Amino acid sequence: MEHRVSRKPEVRRDLVELSQYISNDNFDAALRFLDAAKRTFNFLATNPESGQVCRFADPESAGLRVWPMDGFRNYLIYYRPTSDGVDVARVLHGARDVEAIFGKFES
Repeated sequence: MEHRVSRKPEVRRDLVELSQYISNDNFDAALRFLDAAKRTFNFLATNPESGQVCRFADPESAGLRVWPMDGFRNYLIYYRPTSDGVDVARVLHGARDVEAIFGKFES
C-alpha cells in the first residue's frame, strides 16, 4: 500500500516563508530544511499515529497531531492521519502562537 501525503495550501506558503527566512543566514540550511520537511512528511505518512494529539477546542482543528521536523526540532508539523497516509495542515516554528492559528486548547 502506498502512503499518501496531502498538504493544505497553507503548507506551501509556510515552507516558502520558512525556507526564505532560513536562507537569509544559510542557503544550504534552507535546502536541508526543505529536504527534512519532505522526509518527515513521508515518515508521518507511514507512521500517522506518531504525533502527539492536539486538544484544540475548535471543531475545525479536531484530530490534529503535532510532530517535530527531522533535524529542525524547533519546527513543528501539524497534520491529521488519513486512511492512506496524512494530511499536513501547517508547518510552524515552535514559538508561534498556535492558539491564534488553531483556536484555544481544551481545558
